[in-house]
Amino acid sequence: MILINLLPHREAARKRQKDQFFTQLGLSALLGGIVCGAVFTWYQGQISSQQDRNAFLQAEITRLDAEIKDIAGLQREIASLRARQTAVEDLQGDRNIPVHLLDELVAQLPDGIYLKSMKQEGQSVLLNGVAQSQERVSDLLRNLANSSPWLTRPELIEIVSSSVAVTARDQRRVFNFSMRVSLKRPSAEGASPAGTAGAAAAPGKV
Repeated sequence: MILINLLPHREAARKRQKDQFFTQLGLSALLGGIVCGAVFTWYQGQISSQQDRNAFLQAEITRLDAEIKDIAGLQREIASLRARQTAVEDLQGDRNIPVHLLDELVAQLPDGIYLKSMKQEGQSVLLNGVAQSQERVSDLLRNLANSSPWLTRPELIEIVSSSVAVTARDQRRVFNFSMRVSLKRPSAEGASPAGTAGAAAAPGKV
C-alpha cells in the first residue's frame, strides 16, 4: 500500500528552522548580555578600587604637604636661631679684641716707632705713626706678620719722609707712615692664653 503525505511538510520544516534560529538568537543575545554585564561589573569594580586608591593617595599627599610646610617652618626657625647664636658668639668673641689689639701693639712695636692714631674698621685696623727710619717700619711689618697671634696681613699704605725740630738748631729726619693690619677672631686664632699673656708682658715702645 502506498502512503502519500499531502500535508505542507516544506512549510513546517521552514517554520521549525525559523523557530530554532530565533531560539538560538535569543540564547546568544542572553549570553552576550550576561557576558557584557559581567565585564561591566568587573570594570566598575576596578574603577571603584582605583578611585579609592586615588582618594587615599590624595589624602596622604595633603598630609605630607602639611608636614613639609611644618618642616620648612622649623628649618627657618633653626636657621634664624643659628644666625642669632653666631651673632652672639661673634659679639662675645669680639669684646676682648681691643684689649688684645693694644697688648699686641705694645709687644710688637720696635724701638724708634711711636703711633699717632689707630682706627678699627670691622676686622681691619688703620695705624698712623712716626718712625726714626724705614728699617724700623720694616721691623714692625715683620713683627706683625710673623710674631703676632692676634694681628695678621700687615700692609704698608704710605711712608713719607719729613723733618722735625729737636732743638732750635737741630733738625731730625723721621718717616711718617700709614699701614693696615687685620685682626684675627678669637675662634680663628691659634694663640693660647698663656702665649697671649706672654706677648702682652713683653716691653712696649709706644
